[in-house]
Amino acid sequence: MKKTFTILSITAAMIFGSVGVTEAQKSKIRYADKQMELMNYKHALEVYEQSYANKPGFVAAKKIAGVQDILRDYDKSYEWWKTTVSYEEADNSDLAQYLRAAQLTDNFDEAVGIIEAKGVSPDSLDVAKLLTLQSRRKVKLEAVEGLNSAGSDFDLTMDSDGNKYFVSDRGGIYPSEMPRLRFDVKNQFFSDEKHDFTDREYFSVYKQDTTGNITELVSNVPGTYNFSDPSYDKEQGILFYSVTRDIKKVKKKDNIIVQPEIYYSKLNADGALDGFYPVPFNDSIGYAVMNPFVDEQEKRLYFTSDMPGGIGGTDLYYATYDDDMTFGAPVNLGSTINTTGNESHAFRQGDKFYFSSTGHPGVGGMDIFRSNYTATQFSNSQNLGMPINSVADDFAYRELVDKDGKVEVYLSSNRNGGQGLDDIYIMLDVYKQFLARVIDCDGLVINDNYMATLRDKTQNGNVQTTRSGKGELLAELEPDSDFGIVISKPGYFSVTDESITTKGFEGDTVKREYTLIAIPYQLPVHVDIVYYDLDKFKIRDDAKPALDKLGEMMNKYSFLDLLVASHTDSRASDEYNIILSNNRAKAVTEYMAQHNISADRIRLEWFGEQNLVNDCGNGKPCPEPEHQLNRRSELILEAFPDPSKQYEIPESFKDMDFCDPETLFEDIQKELAAIPTIYFDFDKSMLRSVHKKELERTAIMLTRMPNLMLYIEGHTDQRGSDEYNKPLSERRAAVVKKYLNSRGIEDSRMEEAWFGETKPIHNCSDVSCTEAMHKLNRRTELRVGKSAFTYTGRKKKVDTL
Repeated sequence: MKKTFTILSITAAMIFGSVGVTEAQKSKIRYADKQMELMNYKHALEVYEQSYANKPGFVAAKKIAGVQDILRDYDKSYEWWKTTVSYEEADNSDLAQYLRAAQLTDNFDEAVGIIEAKGVSPDSLDVAKLLTLQSRRKVKLEAVEGLNSAGSDFDLTMDSDGNKYFVSDRGGIYPSEMPRLRFDVKNQFFSDEKHDFTDREYFSVYKQDTTGNITELVSNVPGTYNFSDPSYDKEQGILFYSVTRDIKKVKKKDNIIVQPEIYYSKLNADGALDGFYPVPFNDSIGYAVMNPFVDEQEKRLYFTSDMPGGIGGTDLYYATYDDDMTFGAPVNLGSTINTTGNESHAFRQGDKFYFSSTGHPGVGGMDIFRSNYTATQFSNSQNLGMPINSVADDFAYRELVDKDGKVEVYLSSNRNGGQGLDDIYIMLDVYKQFLARVIDCDGLVINDNYMATLRDKTQNGNVQTTRSGKGELLAELEPDSDFGIVISKPGYFSVTDESITTKGFEGDTVKREYTLIAIPYQLPVHVDIVYYDLDKFKIRDDAKPALDKLGEMMNKYSFLDLLVASHTDSRASDEYNIILSNNRAKAVTEYMAQHNISADRIRLEWFGEQNLVNDCGNGKPCPEPEHQLNRRSELILEAFPDPSKQYEIPESFKDMDFCDPETLFEDIQKELAAIPTIYFDFDKSMLRSVHKKELERTAIMLTRMPNLMLYIEGHTDQRGSDEYNKPLSERRAAVVKKYLNSRGIEDSRMEEAWFGETKPIHNCSDVSCTEAMHKLNRRTELRVGKSAFTYTGRKKKVDTL
């Protein structure tokens, strides 16, 4: 059963007026139309059906369909709308009504086929867009415990003390032969004990106090039958309400229709109404004035009325009022809110205005809508969708604030599953909100070009995500569920989070922050060099340990590939040397096969004599050790070598900060112990030939990784004075730096410090040192990293790396 004044809007425009029938037919239809005005729906239906049986036609069929809508006989409504749209006179509004009836009776596919056969796209009908409309706010509705009855219960409000007021007809039932259809707008005659169209007691306002006790609030307006629509002005302690009074005759006329009116009364300390005052725009015989809502902030009284000059059946209006209860003239809310259907039950909260309508495209009989609000205009009216709305009637949306400031949302509905004809429901935000910021390594929000897949692992399905205006990732999460999310973007490591859960979560919003990190493609993490004999490309025995170590690392870490850059000295022709360097590169590939390293993980480059490491060019005499430095293959272990591939962060490095990719280099270096230490002869600062090879590796490393710094620490043994040893350690650091300068490494990328004998490996002041122990003290240590030295004058202190 329906809150009837809300459900006539669909048929108001389509039931009245007819064309192309005989005069007798017109007479019958006019008589049936009059019965509709008097709400004798079943009798009107009988006359319409007789008219159609005598002469079938579009007008009678449409009127029958409309009455079946009112009586909520959905199956018959569908069949009659199907008949209606079969006539050529049917327009898109009729097709929309047919499609809506089809949805209510599970005949949607059949209706779509019939509509498409007429050359009309169902998507062009507004109703089709709403049939699957879901609420923008994930909620569930629960019937309010302790308020609802077997009758109709609706329209909740609250006073300053937290007492709730609502409307109900929870009294006795008085059977009669009248149709059991409730309607609280118009009535031609009233019985003294019941509402003739429901056989139930008249509506009354009930109060539920803060302990849950329910008592009836008695109207003190003389002759009250229906007493409904409470709205409380907390500031003034005034209750507005609607009444329908016992009026039998006006100016000697007894053929009258009595309309509801709005009154207001003080609510005294005992909770009873004190006095009663009508609003000045009531007209109990001319038109309805009902559903008051007090907007205390704007000093407006919103109400529903079908007064002359409106847009449709019932429209929404407001009238201003002041502290002396002086009211302004009614103002129609305009076409953004009002339609040719029925609008009712206004409510405003902040910049949002809520109302119910049958004229806007909806999913049921009467739906709840929301519009943007300012004091001067309304805009963008939108259906709130399911589950807030249903295929039945949904109305009287209210947000009530208790003494503690807690906001609860209520609405009234006659949807299936309720306790009575209409029930009061509370809206519960059982879904948790998910909010994630996706940032880059600089902390800036990434708001485009990434994909987020959020999975509900408990419900075994994907969860839809959206983006806020700030680029945040938003979703609504089922309660008591576990979730996982994967965020991916081309060229970035994907982010996976399997820890999201709403189990036991008491808050409203699950918040996360994720960093998308660019993949450091072709990142060098280790450098080594193997050398060859003159005019040979065979792998020497002294090269095998380095290659074996690389094979071990590549097997351990699948994200590492090898770059081999091979060279020759300057002896022989350019053409010969290109071939020779190519053979040297291939030799490395063949050797690595022993470690099951496939050739596709090795990238080869060969340069012949183009890139000499020294000044031993064509025809220039050089000692053999210098030529040896040119006969080489540079081995660069690269992380994430394929720029076209999407890599994941390696499992063993999950905790590493890849925003600083050199960290991976440092970890690999620690594993390989690859940074050399340069040792010197006693009292000397000249580089040995063997250490030039070590510095060649260092030079390649710095060249390949321009973000690295090299820290050079010079030391001596403990023989000699402090004054002598400190300059000696400085010279040892300087000679290393000079060599690397010759290999193209800028001064700005090298920091040097010298410590003399102050940091020995072996403290020969405490023990008797061998020559080998003294040698370990005569050294220049090399360290790479990002940390800087701190200075105190010229003295440099090395931070631990």
